[in-house]
Amino acid sequence: MKAVILAGGFGTRISEESHLKPKPMIEIGELPILVHIMKIYAAQGITDFVICAGYKQNVIKEYFAHYFLYTNDITFNLGSNTNERIIHKKGVDNWTVTVVDTGLHTQTGGRIKRIQEYIGDERFMLTYGDAVGDVDLNKLLECHINSGKICTLSAYNFGQSKGIIDFNPDGTIAAFREKSDFDGDMINIGFMVCEPQVFDYISGDDVAFEDYPLKTLVNENQLNAYFHKGFWQCMDTLREKEKLEKLWYSEKCPWKVWKD
Repeated sequence: MKAVILAGGFGTRISEESHLKPKPMIEIGELPILVHIMKIYAAQGITDFVICAGYKQNVIKEYFAHYFLYTNDITFNLGSNTNERIIHKKGVDNWTVTVVDTGLHTQTGGRIKRIQEYIGDERFMLTYGDAVGDVDLNKLLECHINSGKICTLSAYNFGQSKGIIDFNPDGTIAAFREKSDFDGDMINIGFMVCEPQVFDYISGDDVAFEDYPLKTLVNENQLNAYFHKGFWQCMDTLREKEKLEKLWYSEKCPWKVWKD
């Protein structure tokens, strides 16, 4: 099964770094967040990736073109006419990575439609290139298969960080309490599973996947939810990047489900 990663947006809310590179290539620690996401999938058996690139797509292509150099110790024999290189440690990421230029201004649905030829008639996983989490992909897939639906998305209660005020119908305060697991909004965090029929719901480049395709699947009772109760965090802002970096260097990084 392939994992499709949406990595083509402008990342304007984190322009401090995205003016130089695509948001998925912004580093958390020593690795782009895109690679963190790929390692989450690879640790659970998904090692065939299709990356929907767009804005500064050359940065992504050049990174993976040199990935072997970035992940190994190498001696360069500069005195050799053959430009000899000695690899001291072989890389462990046995991945297949297809980077597709899906256009500069293409919407999320249009990007998915453009990679249809690389998916064919197979079921595939789909996620966004700017968020990490400890999602159990095997349970997600099981939930999807059992549902019999065309698409399953991972839903997450992003929570409420402050104390809660409950009101009576007349406007008086009924309770002032600490937040609970039932407070906050359920949001789509990506980590989706799609049947190939999903391509039929996307007409072209100007279609946002979160608009007509998902809304139509809802109306047709073809959209399923997998409820993720672990860790998840997006990287929309510099503050969120700094939060992720702090977690990455902590003793137990919550999304690091792989071994070094």
